Amino acid sequence: MSAAARRPDPGSRVPFIVRWWRWARFLSHVAVAVFMVGLVFPRIGAVRRNRLTGWWAKKLLRIMGILLSPHGAIPEADARNVIIASNHVSWVDIFVISAAHPALFIAKSEIRDWPIAGFICERAGTIFIRRARRRDTAVINETMHKVLSGGYSVGFFPEGTTTPGDKLLKFHTSLFEPAVVNGAALSPVALRYRLDDGAPSPAIAFVGEISFVESVGLILSQRRMIAEITFAPPIAAGGLTRRELAVRAEAAVAAILDVPLPSTHQRFPLEGIPDSLFPVRLTG
Repeated sequence: MSAAARRPDPGSRVPFIVRWWRWARFLSHVAVAVFMVGLVFPRIGAVRRNRLTGWWAKKLLRIMGILLSPHGAIPEADARNVIIASNHVSWVDIFVISAAHPALFIAKSEIRDWPIAGFICERAGTIFIRRARRRDTAVINETMHKVLSGGYSVGFFPEGTTTPGDKLLKFHTSLFEPAVVNGAALSPVALRYRLDDGAPSPAIAFVGEISFVESVGLILSQRRMIAEITFAPPIAAGGLTRRELAVRAEAAVAAILDVPLPSTHQRFPLEGIPDSLFPVRLTG
């Protein structure tokens, strides 16, 4: 889907001067990130890094006109051995999650070569994986163990790609192996972006033939968006296979979003999850 096809209605767009002001603040905030990860992060511990990450993510959302609306069983700030598995709509997802609960993320190794973004991601502690090399699994498990024991949470997107947010793709089970090996507490997360009137935002999804710059421009042109993030109760990975863990996480996210499961494999009941946890529903 092209940027033109998803361009917001004129009535929902901010004036030209506001868009340029947002762009200036956005670029300045990126420069702050470069300073933080290059000079500050190497000199501070996990607690302060998490605080700075959360602060930076929250401010980025404010600059972009995105209101954070968190729900559910959000992990405590000092929670340990936490892995977050979320549906994937946009590059903004990383910052929405980090604003609610700071985390390091798993990403494809190609991102390391991106200008500026690759530098920020690498220095911020992103765990890069080469999906085509199965022998990297042991290294990833060891890296994840060090990261989790060091006081950081880890986030990843098991669908492996983005969607418009109106469906859920099958979760790749291999990505759940580190959670099983490390006996982590897995927090399934559902993300949804909407406008003030409750309608899905047409500008947020990072899908189709759209560049990063076009995506940023579309988001900055919106008057306001609401990022609804819901944490399902954590799932203890100990004693489960990676497939069982993936299926349970998949079912939890699908229930929150009120969308069909992506496949007909065995479904696990969402025991002990009250209906009040799921205030965010997609319609139709």
